[in-house]
Amino acid sequence: MIPLETPSFPSRLPQVGTTIFTVMSALAAEHQAINLGQGFPDFPCDRKLIADVNGAMLADRNQYPPMAGVAELRHGVSEKIKTLYGQHYDADTEITITAGGTQAIFTAILSCVGPGDEVIIIEPAFDSYRPAIDLAGGKTIAISLEVARDESGQVASYEIPWDSLAKAINPKTRLILFNTPHNPTGMVWDKPDLDRLAALVRNTSVLILSDEVYEHMVYDGAKHHSIASHPDLAARSFLISSFGKTFHVTGWKVGYVAAPHSMTKEFRKVHQFNVFTVNTPMQYGLASYLSNADHYLNLPAFYQAKRDFFRLGLSQTKFKLLPTPGTYFQCVDYSSLNIPQAKLNEADFCKWLTTEIGVAAIPVSAFYDQATESGVIRFCFAKQEQTLAKALERLQTL
Repeated sequence: MIPLETPSFPSRLPQVGTTIFTVMSALAAEHQAINLGQGFPDFPCDRKLIADVNGAMLADRNQYPPMAGVAELRHGVSEKIKTLYGQHYDADTEITITAGGTQAIFTAILSCVGPGDEVIIIEPAFDSYRPAIDLAGGKTIAISLEVARDESGQVASYEIPWDSLAKAINPKTRLILFNTPHNPTGMVWDKPDLDRLAALVRNTSVLILSDEVYEHMVYDGAKHHSIASHPDLAARSFLISSFGKTFHVTGWKVGYVAAPHSMTKEFRKVHQFNVFTVNTPMQYGLASYLSNADHYLNLPAFYQAKRDFFRLGLSQTKFKLLPTPGTYFQCVDYSSLNIPQAKLNEADFCKWLTTEIGVAAIPVSAFYDQATESGVIRFCFAKQEQTLAKALERLQTL
């Protein structure tokens, strides 16, 4: 019998392997480590949200919804954006419900980027950006955040490299990916940043993709400055957010895109053949839950309490804590730890931390295309207090 042979074919993503999130989560499970690596909560969502979804199922809301999403949810999103940021998006022609933020990003890029187009990303960057650009045939232009260091040489904060960003824009630039609050650094970009971005793209045809999935996780009384709050930018931007992040249901994979009608028209052309539409009862459940603004307005205080608890515990270690004005991630510089492993690169340090100390983290170097070592790793504090306390107990042994 002739052995069967699977035909080979050229890879569309030859440089892509398994994501660092999958690798570290698998390592954490293997060694029964506390997983502060991948960004998901270990606590349940509100039972009211579950009841709203169950109610939709029992009401037989179980068939295909409209391609763009159920009207009630699109109207709820439109109202939320108008109330918080002052920009009106037409619920019928400018709001689309998506299968999470990642699909929204992928579809937005496919809808406007073609062969030869350049797309600017700011690294460290979420790992789905570059593969989506590659699959669209575009060229990624990566600009690195400027790293501010203290007198001891440790990383103190990150800043947008405005001069480098300005130099990168040219007639081939199709799109700039903007992310605030920023994953993985936890930094938050303010109104002056939006003003500078608007000045850079004025009198150009450059589009903006604004990744704002952590919009409701901004702390210390500060506010989130959405791209929707800046009319000049809103007129050329895809605004992306995530119900999964906001309502502690990351596994549901439901998000949305808001964009001007002409941009939404092109987005939906791809969306209808990409996923067509999104889980019906969850959309109805989310629409009902979204109608109570307290469910997202109370989120900053909820997560700030976790951040402050975690930071207080980390302050009793030799980790250097970076600022965390937003997201549910805490970055730390480990280079001053008085142990031999402090000399390891970030990926190896995270593996050692997982296997030997029992706490999983993510190396910030993994958010660069070309690994850029700065001695900084990222923890997720979207966990129960008892989980964080147990992790801190282990980290305080270092």
